[in-house]
Amino acid sequence: MDRVTSFGVPSQICEHAQLVADRIAARIGAGVDATQLLTGRAAMLGWAPRGAVSAGGATRLLRGDDGWCAVTLARADDIGAIPALVEADSVDDPWRALADWIERHGCGPAVARARMLGIPAALAGETPAAEPRVRRLGTARRSRLRDLLVADLSSMWAGPLCGQLLVRAGATVVKVESPHRPDGTRSGPASFFDWMNREKLSYAVDFADTTALLRLLTVADVVITASRPAALHRRGLVPESVAQRPGRVWLQITGHGADGDAADWVAFGDDAAVSGGLIGSDGAGTVFVGDAIADPLTGLHAADAVTASLARGGGEIIEMSMAATAAHYGGLGGESRCAAAPESGAPAAGLGADNATVLGLVEERWSVSC
Repeated sequence: MDRVTSFGVPSQICEHAQLVADRIAARIGAGVDATQLLTGRAAMLGWAPRGAVSAGGATRLLRGDDGWCAVTLARADDIGAIPALVEADSVDDPWRALADWIERHGCGPAVARARMLGIPAALAGETPAAEPRVRRLGTARRSRLRDLLVADLSSMWAGPLCGQLLVRAGATVVKVESPHRPDGTRSGPASFFDWMNREKLSYAVDFADTTALLRLLTVADVVITASRPAALHRRGLVPESVAQRPGRVWLQITGHGADGDAADWVAFGDDAAVSGGLIGSDGAGTVFVGDAIADPLTGLHAADAVTASLARGGGEIIEMSMAATAAHYGGLGGESRCAAAPESGAPAAGLGADNATVLGLVEERWSVSC
């Protein structure tokens, strides 16, 4: 595809992100184009900036007397919860009702009520920049990237992008999905799903079947998760529940952090970026920067953190917040950048297409190390 358009990503953001991409490239032995990663989905789908409406249309910037906030209505449940948020029996236009309520009560109360109801929402600039939190998980052991087995339990963009960059390093990456609730991007444009997930093995397994999942995690060298910590704890899919493996790196991506009330807050790329203060101005008001930009930025920084950990020998847990990652880029300006869509390639595997192969890999590794 050769469509090119402008996505409102300031050049300084692209330049700063390229420094991260260059570190990854040096470790994996393959080029990484940060600008393409930041703008590729919008270029691929022909999306252009829409001001206070996100490129994908699910998130909006809203103004109250106390500042700006972002709310995402990406799911049917989000829209269905709006009457409860605005204290009405029903609403005809959820966005109008929400804007009116914020005008009367402010962004702070709206975001607090949204989070209580499980709706993704954020106050502009509420989250300071923070580096990934790294903790010791077990013993270190150096391994070649091409010998690694990666269990990617994430969905959407940030985690899958990290996994895709590990594919480029030569690692065997297993995309793990529930057959009952697969990655939501499977139901969207195939070109984007393929870009993030091609060359990964597709393993479909019921997440209630913790025995099968724990066997995979036990033999994996890298584990990628992007669910709220409480959901993972309920299923026992946490480092403390999995037998140690020397050199294992466990990546935990969250919207707003892994501790306290913030661990339960739902986040998408656009509202997480606003939380980190990564917003712009078009002269008339506050606008979004790029397309769900906290997602690819977090995926890029996650790959940087994971490959750096592997270079140290691993044996670490890495916790990353999308909002805190985006905050590193708040305030960066420069001329808007353009980028071509990623080159087309082979499609990603169908759901569960590689189950037999994955089970074989697990059994082979289990017999050697367990």
